Amino acid sequence: MKFARVLGTVVATRKYRGLEGVKLLLVQPLDVDLNPKGTEQVAADATAQAGPGHLVFVVGSREAAQALPHVFVPVDLAITGIVDQVHLESR
Repeated sequence: MKFARVLGTVVATRKYRGLEGVKLLLVQPLDVDLNPKGTEQVAADATAQAGPGHLVFVVGSREAAQALPHVFVPVDLAITGIVDQVHLESR
C-alpha cells in the first residue's frame, strides 16, 4: 500500500467488461515524505469517491484486481482508500 495524489480523471469510451462504472483516475505516486516519486499512473477507483486533489492510498498487482467489485479484472493499480490526515514525525 502506497500514497498517491489524484491529479485528474481519465475518460475511456470503451472499457473491459467488469470495469463499467469504475472511475479511472490519474495519480502521482508519492514517497514517504509525500513528495512526487516516479511517473503518473492510471488507477481504478475502488472507493468510487476519490477525486482530483485527494490524497489516497493505492495497491498494485493482484491486490488491485481483487479490490474492485468484479474481481480479477485487468487492472494494475487501484485506489483503496482516501486519506483524511497524515502526521509525519521528524527523523
